[in-house]
Amino acid sequence: MQGLRWLQMSADEMSEFLGRGGIGVISFAAGTDDAPVSIPVSYGYNADEGTFYYRLSVPEGGRKEALVDQAVSFVVHRETDDGWQSVVAGGDLEEITDAPFESDALHGMWAIEIPIVDIFERPPKEVQFRFFRLEPETMTGRKEVRTDD
Repeated sequence: MQGLRWLQMSADEMSEFLGRGGIGVISFAAGTDDAPVSIPVSYGYNADEGTFYYRLSVPEGGRKEALVDQAVSFVVHRETDDGWQSVVAGGDLEEITDAPFESDALHGMWAIEIPIVDIFERPPKEVQFRFFRLEPETMTGRKEVRTDD
């Protein structure tokens, strides 16, 4: 019978898995008595920096506006040719929407690809976006290993 077990991924394996960008789920801390607010988002990843970048719709007065200053966790998972893999990163978002042109934050965005996903009821041109980056305080990865137990 075939069994499954998980192994930790190395930094190089996590970088390869994350690529330059994709889709994941970001979860915002919502308070001690409330469940986190989890939202699927597209991301960009700069492996040289170990930094994630996000293009988020944060409507004025909406619930995300009140949450972007809270700690976040971000999860990317998918099945690969070698089995399931996942990366979990945690830390605080830094808004870079109005960062100066010469800032490291904007230069880091040039090495990534944030997929544009149209999930809004309006055309993306009509949706106002803000840009954020996550320099993870923690980041772990796991991969599936098949055994012949």
